[in-house]
Order: sequence, then structure tokens, then C-alpha cells
Amino acid sequence: MEILGALIAGGFIGAVLGFIGAGGAMLSVPILIYGFNFTPAHATTAALAIVFSAAVSGLISKFRTKDVLIKEALVIWALGLVTNLGGSWVAHRLPDSFITTGFAIVLISAATSMLFKPVGGSEKKIPVLALIAISLTIGLMTGLFGIGGGFLAIPVLILFFNNTSNKAAGTSLFIIALNTLTAFFGHYAIWSEISWHLPILMAISAVVIAGFASRMGELSNPLLMRRSFAGLLYAVSLFTIIQTWIIA
Repeated sequence: MEILGALIAGGFIGAVLGFIGAGGAMLSVPILIYGFNFTPAHATTAALAIVFSAAVSGLISKFRTKDVLIKEALVIWALGLVTNLGGSWVAHRLPDSFITTGFAIVLISAATSMLFKPVGGSEKKIPVLALIAISLTIGLMTGLFGIGGGFLAIPVLILFFNNTSNKAAGTSLFIIALNTLTAFFGHYAIWSEISWHLPILMAISAVVIAGFASRMGELSNPLLMRRSFAGLLYAVSLFTIIQTWIIA
């Protein structure tokens, strides 16, 4: 049952990443904590490996259709290196309640950002100051909470710079892949503490489903997908807060 649960969870994570281009870690971390009894520090580290694998799988089709802003993604990753590695270094030194509460706040912010509609118009370039702020924030979120940053990249690319949903999703997947790989190596100090068999099974399932979902992304309703995912994130954040401060 544990193996089956890991495969189903991985498939769900892969589907979300493939269709939306974000959200893999937001599901991976609570699933590992509350479904498989990982500590928050171990869950965020294992989630990085799972989400990286799924993001790369979903990214392949986006590269083929040229729906990736390569230069912008590389700049966001490079600028966020300092906060990414800094967050990774301090993450396993923080109290579990800090990690889970911060994670819940990030989920609420991500869910809210998914509810806004694009303003329309032609594509625009991101101003330098905005790019730096976004990069540092995404890097910090990845390092601390194991989140790839797609939840921030997608709304910014769609709402403020009028990129298409497919291009925003593809660029987000590239940012996620770069950030999660960086943060994973930043968490090297606790690799040996983690039981890797379940995260590996989740990663395999996520890779298979993410590749399929990414190819089918153009057939889905982006607005409906974002709203549905927002509802799920609100529910997960509420559950996380209850588990942290009421049940605990």
C-alpha cells in the first residue's frame, strides 16, 4: 500500500506540474510530511529531487514547441543563487513549526495569485529591478521550503508581462528545474538521513505523468486549471496550519 500510495502521489504531482507548470513541491512536501511521516526538513529535501525530475520531464515538450524563455529563466536562476543557497544552508537548522507555517503562508500567496486574470496586450520585457526582486524571492522560497518558484513566475509572466499560458508554464518549468537542482545540492548535509525509496518511486511516477500532461497542456482550460489548483492550495494550507498549531 505504501508503494502504491507513492506511485499515485507522484502521478498527481507530475500532472499538476505538467498541466500548470508549477505546484509540484507544494504538493510533494505535505504529502511526504503527512502521508509518509517525513520531517519537514527531510520532506523539503526529498521534494526537491521529485520536483526536479518531473520538471525536466515536462520541460522537454515545451522546448520542442519553443515555449521557454531561456534567457529570462537563466537570469532568474542566477540572480537567485545567493538566497537559494543561503536558504538551503539554514533550512534544516530551523524549527519544524517555522518551516510548516512559512510553507502554509507561501501556499496561500500562491493560491491567491492563481485567481487573477491576465490584463491582455502584447508581450513585454521584465524591468531589471522587478527581475532582481522576483529572482531573490524565488531563490529564498526554494532554499527554505523546497519550492521551485513556479507559483511566482507564472502569475508574473502572465499578468504583468502578457506571456501566453503555455510560454509561462514552459519558462516556469525551466526555472523550477534549475532552482530545485541547485537547492538539492545545497541540502547535501542531510541526504544520508533520508529514506529515499519512496521519493524515488514518486519521482518515477511524476516523470511519466508530467511528460504526458505537458504535451496535453494546450488542450486544457488554463483558467479552470489555475482556479481548481488555487482551491486545492487553500485547502492544503489550512490543513497544514491546523496540523502545526492545533493538533500538534
